[in-house]
Amino acid sequence: MSFNLDLFHVPPIFKSFFLGIVQGITEFLPVSSTAHLRIVPSLLHWGDPGTAFSAVIQLGTALSVIIYFWKDLLKIYGMLMTNLFSFLTGKDTFLSSYESRIGFWIIIGTIPICIFGLLFKEPIEAGMVRNLNLISFFLIFIALLLLIGEIVARQNKTLDRISVADVLLIGLAQSLALIPGVSRSGITILAGLLLGFKRSDAARFSFLLSVPAVLASGALELRALLGALNGCSQSSYINLFVGIFTAFVSGYFAIHFLLKYLQSHKTYIFVVYRVLLGILIFYLGYKGMIS
Repeated sequence: MSFNLDLFHVPPIFKSFFLGIVQGITEFLPVSSTAHLRIVPSLLHWGDPGTAFSAVIQLGTALSVIIYFWKDLLKIYGMLMTNLFSFLTGKDTFLSSYESRIGFWIIIGTIPICIFGLLFKEPIEAGMVRNLNLISFFLIFIALLLLIGEIVARQNKTLDRISVADVLLIGLAQSLALIPGVSRSGITILAGLLLGFKRSDAARFSFLLSVPAVLASGALELRALLGALNGCSQSSYINLFVGIFTAFVSGYFAIHFLLKYLQSHKTYIFVVYRVLLGILIFYLGYKGMIS
């Protein structure tokens, strides 16, 4: 674990501010936030901020999802708890409403990434999956899969027709987002498209599904990071807060943009961006200009 934002005399608070914006925008666009938090500091010669910092500022983006969808989340989990109580008291059938089913599916869909996150926590923090060449490969590979998904997707299903098999497959796909370059939103939207869901519905479920996983990951890393910052100056805590806050603000607007965009556009622009970025990073790494 590292908290490296103090290189080349650029004020750490500016780095936290800038990386928070990068995190917020790229968390919800299908371009991989963890890849950008690895690539951008390398391009600017700031050094790798580390997996802990990357995970903690995701709390900002988790908060942006909660604020953006607060009415939906309140209804979903409120209905889930109400339905569960009614079921246990014999007054209703299990998952009788649409909202309670979605809430239950989100919980089920979060299980795979929690399992894989715990199993591979050490190699992830050790940097085994933060290699720039590997990131470049997955940027391009997932872009090509997303292109195929757009071409073959039927898009004839809405969320009210989601099944337990759909949820588990999307949840397993989300687990791949532990690898920088994959993109949580990209891989879950891709899975939704391949399962026949409308693009906007796939994106909506992707955002809702991200809340428990990102909150759990961020909270887990926050405890470790605050321990590492113990004894540091007050400015270190301020820098961390700035990163979380800017991730929240930029993430909120990124959600709004993507949901509106996908109502009438395909994901081709993100496919092109991912391929070009992947090629650029391969080239710069080959030339020894970044590491």
